[in-house]
Amino acid sequence: MSLDPMSAVSMSASRGLAIDAQSLDRLNSLAGRDSRAALQETARQFEALFMRELLKSMREASMRSGLMDNEATQLGTQLLDEQLALKMTGLPGGLSEMIERQLMQQGAPTAPTAMSPGPASPVGAAPAQPAMQPTPAQANFVARHRDAALQVQRETGIPAGFMIGQAAHETGWGRSPIRNPDGSSSFNLFGIKAGPNWQGRVTEITTTEYINGEPRRVTARFRAYDSYADSFRDYARLISQSPRYSQVMQNLHSPRAFSEHLQAAGYATDPRYADKLTRVINTTLNVKRALG
Repeated sequence: MSLDPMSAVSMSASRGLAIDAQSLDRLNSLAGRDSRAALQETARQFEALFMRELLKSMREASMRSGLMDNEATQLGTQLLDEQLALKMTGLPGGLSEMIERQLMQQGAPTAPTAMSPGPASPVGAAPAQPAMQPTPAQANFVARHRDAALQVQRETGIPAGFMIGQAAHETGWGRSPIRNPDGSSSFNLFGIKAGPNWQGRVTEITTTEYINGEPRRVTARFRAYDSYADSFRDYARLISQSPRYSQVMQNLHSPRAFSEHLQAAGYATDPRYADKLTRVINTTLNVKRALG
């Protein structure tokens, strides 16, 4: 069966690059389910498109037209360039990581200072800068959860800004909370899963886990609470009482150290979890400072 050359290009593109309506719809659907995975996929798409255009420019500069330069060979070359571009994207330390960082920073400026009194900033925080105006979503999220976080801080010593920052990271500043099947809130701000020893309510959702460094969509059971305050208390109980997180409790002075020890203890499977969490905690500290 013959295939129209433009149809072949469209089919190949829909499998790899979001340059048609169907692929864009899939990317938009992913954004509705998992904002972090959608951000990573968007960054990968940008990098793939850039690499494709780079390969195209290099090929046009080095090849000359000839007897074999016809519609079929041009199609083959285009598909080959597209596949090469996809193979070259998503590598550690590559362009997609830089793009992802830039996308994450849009609307989330970081100019942190310590939540605790005193002139010194926490180790791992960015140097103190004039406070920048937080976005409405950031200000509302911090204001909404500050009282519960401060109460848990008094009970456990875990800095309120660290906990609010992690809750912000896990929920996308409250935009992507874990919900029950009926759409109601599970009040789970920290993405804590329901293991065999959990006796409370649970909710089951599809989420992204990293397996051998690759993101995969999986179905998992998560804890459900009666209030956000219960979520903060359960999180603090897990971090402060489990031997697994003992090193986390020894590093409450630094957003960077706190985040790195959480990742080392296996809190999340994302290989860049510590970097992402550090940035959001620093932003949270800055938002709290701006709110006074």
